[in-house]
Amino acid sequence: MSQATREPVLIVDFGSQVTQLIARRLRESGVFCEIHPFDKVDGMLDAFAPAAVILSGGPATAGVADSPAAPQRLFELGVPVLGICYGEMTLCAQLGGAVESGHAREFGRADIRIVRDSPLLAGLGAVGEAEPVWMSHGDKITAIPPGFAPIAVSEGSPYAAIADEDRRLYGVQFHPEVHHTPRGATLLKNFTHRIAGLSGSWTMKAFREEAVARIRAQVGEGRVICGLSGGVDSSVAAVLIHEAIGDQLTCVFVDTGLLRKDEAREVVGLFRDHYNIPLVHVDAGARFLSALAGVTEPEAKRKAIGAAFIEVFDREAAKVEGAAFLAQGTLYPDVIESVSASGGPSVVIKSHHNVGGLPERMKLKLVEPLRELFKDEVRALGVELGLPPAFVGRHPFPGPGLAIRIPGEVTAEKVAVLQEADAIYLDEIRQAGLYDQIWQAFAVLLPVRTVGVMGDARTYENVLALRAVTSTDGMTADVFEFPWSVLTRAATRIVNEVRGVNRVVYDVTSKPPGTIEWE
Repeated sequence: MSQATREPVLIVDFGSQVTQLIARRLRESGVFCEIHPFDKVDGMLDAFAPAAVILSGGPATAGVADSPAAPQRLFELGVPVLGICYGEMTLCAQLGGAVESGHAREFGRADIRIVRDSPLLAGLGAVGEAEPVWMSHGDKITAIPPGFAPIAVSEGSPYAAIADEDRRLYGVQFHPEVHHTPRGATLLKNFTHRIAGLSGSWTMKAFREEAVARIRAQVGEGRVICGLSGGVDSSVAAVLIHEAIGDQLTCVFVDTGLLRKDEAREVVGLFRDHYNIPLVHVDAGARFLSALAGVTEPEAKRKAIGAAFIEVFDREAAKVEGAAFLAQGTLYPDVIESVSASGGPSVVIKSHHNVGGLPERMKLKLVEPLRELFKDEVRALGVELGLPPAFVGRHPFPGPGLAIRIPGEVTAEKVAVLQEADAIYLDEIRQAGLYDQIWQAFAVLLPVRTVGVMGDARTYENVLALRAVTSTDGMTADVFEFPWSVLTRAATRIVNEVRGVNRVVYDVTSKPPGTIEWE
């Protein structure tokens, strides 16, 4: 697929915590896009050649000294530009308007009133009608640039949406990317499809064809090692790379002993027996338990697991003659976060959730075929590649495995207890037909013991916590509201079938933007 076919949209990131949602909404409508920090855009603009530009929100005040700004030539490319929240404010400040801080705070739900027809607002209501949106700003646009006109107003802003139709420059004070703006996706599609004229033809089939060609061009006759964790990301990457280069790929599956029950057997069966992918299976459970002995602090566990993983992986990789490339299941959110945080991608073993760095002595070049995709797109690609839907749809699992779901010291006995309890919990969820409604469900073996009575005897055993959350993108999560009967059956089975647990509790905590792991 050519760059022209992609019709790329550039999203300029000014630091909003929901910038990724802009990309998600565009991808959902078949539009390829990339997010780049505002201070890195100028250097990549010519090569990227955007078909349209979106300026994200952000926490700063536009127009003041040292405030973030877009490269001025963005507005001279002749392509449509849409500024969102701070993006609208910097657009105004840079093109001759004015912004003042602290004049009109609008946070949360609000209504805008459409005052002029515009292709940007098509389908959002007629002139004079109100439309619910989500606001999040404390500054105010006091003058708009020459050539612009207001197309919507709100109680707190006479410039809730503005347009220069001749130059195809637009700004909105609200956030169309969040689900609290009910028809925000329609507005974004108006911008990309109606105004920019994009076809919306970016599909997983097209991505697959392009990725295969790109992998072949990068690797040539070289050999590739893939650190296969058994998770969705590394698995999809492995199958995609194998389609491109066949037996030039060798997968190294480091079995840490910290996986879900029977997961190692399933991974080996799928990749070695079904796909016939060259696979090295290393049973290193004892090595990892040894590394975790006496370790209780969560971050120290990650580092211990990372060091052990690199040690084992490095040893096995050295046995693969002629290996020149390392494949990783890096996803687009990882790319965005690493670039934003440090100015460039960090070299890490992504297949184990960044638990360890890639040793420089390995001198391997990276192959990252999924680095343009979000998690749900990876799942769609997996289905496109023929991976079993039940495998592709598995809940996310952390690279350090069950070790971070055992607060306190990790022992073989605790791992065995948690594996059994977790398997029962997921089995009950599947039997109830709820698995696909949940983003992530798992059990946690708490460092707490309670007295209970089982039969005619007192017990003094462990407390187990169950957790389940819903999410669309892994950025935010909310508690899943179980039917009480499902939780009751799961808890009863765990107490009856898993020796070492006599009490089960359910965690109802939701999570803000960020990780949804329980640690």
